[in-house]
Amino acid sequence: MGANPIWGVLLSWLGGVASASFYVPFRKVRGWSWETYWLVAGVMSWIVAPWLAAGLLTVHFFDVLHAAPASTLFWTYSFGVLWGVGGLTFGLTVRYLGMSLGMALAMGNCAVFGTLVPPLFHGQFHQLLSQRSGTVTLAGVGVCALGILLAGTAGISKENELSSEEKKASVSEFNLRLGLAVGVFAGILSACFAFGLDAGNPIKALSVAYGSNPVWQGLPVLVVLLAGGFTTNFIWCIALNLRNRSYGEYVQIPLAGNASSSSRTRPSLFGNYFFCALAGGLWYMQFFFYTMGESQMGRYKFSSWTLLMSSIIIFSTLWGIVLKEWRGVSLRTNALVLLTLLTLVGSTVIVGYGNYLAAK
Repeated sequence: MGANPIWGVLLSWLGGVASASFYVPFRKVRGWSWETYWLVAGVMSWIVAPWLAAGLLTVHFFDVLHAAPASTLFWTYSFGVLWGVGGLTFGLTVRYLGMSLGMALAMGNCAVFGTLVPPLFHGQFHQLLSQRSGTVTLAGVGVCALGILLAGTAGISKENELSSEEKKASVSEFNLRLGLAVGVFAGILSACFAFGLDAGNPIKALSVAYGSNPVWQGLPVLVVLLAGGFTTNFIWCIALNLRNRSYGEYVQIPLAGNASSSSRTRPSLFGNYFFCALAGGLWYMQFFFYTMGESQMGRYKFSSWTLLMSSIIIFSTLWGIVLKEWRGVSLRTNALVLLTLLTLVGSTVIVGYGNYLAAK
């Protein structure tokens, strides 16, 4: 099957839709602490969904994993562990810088490092600079970074329009120096997901050799990579369950405040599990579609990471508009939001065109 960059871009966009939408079902969860609903959703997104998808859609899945080199399994899993740490420290970035600046810093580093480190590691960067298709693709990566910067600028503009009380409530522990350090750290470690997918290339080759359709070749890699991410998040969530004494929430939802069961209806335990499973399934679908899209990008498949990061911010912004998170902001802020969307859409078009030139 030959490369089809247009199809790859569309699949990456579907991954962005899934990533931007996964948090919506969490709005229906009632009475659970963050660590409880995050872990329940994580079991679905990091364990159940990857194994189910790989088992159903690839050929001889267990034989592929058994035949994979031990070093490949080790590095793929280890990058998953590091990616999990990056995701957890992202919360600290937001804590010290606020959502807008923190998101822009972490996502910007994640996009740039996740896209450029694999070709640098494989010694392909000079080839990119010597070919028109490569320079166009790299230009698209640069436009993506600019779009993320604009997204952060729009968020900061929005925050500047808040009252002093609202600002203090949103970023009560603002610390620029510490936030910048943590943001760079979180962004680089979050990019380890892209490094893990690259490290798993021998698994992809084995999957195709055993007879799987090339479009599904990344699914066995996700099983190993997400197992590493699950390890990090499981340890952290269980530690929080123990510290906060929230471990009982898995079997019974506590009533809020001092309300008695006779005066207040207890939230549905089944409903919480259902919406967490739905959120986890949506979260997994971002990388399900991403690996499909990556398989269609040809020589410059590393650029798929830029496509995913761009589409995540595009559709997250659109969700914010739908949920009226930008309601009442100034004309300047609205203009920045529109410019952000146009720039990020433009970046995906440029990256897609660069890959199209390479395929020709």
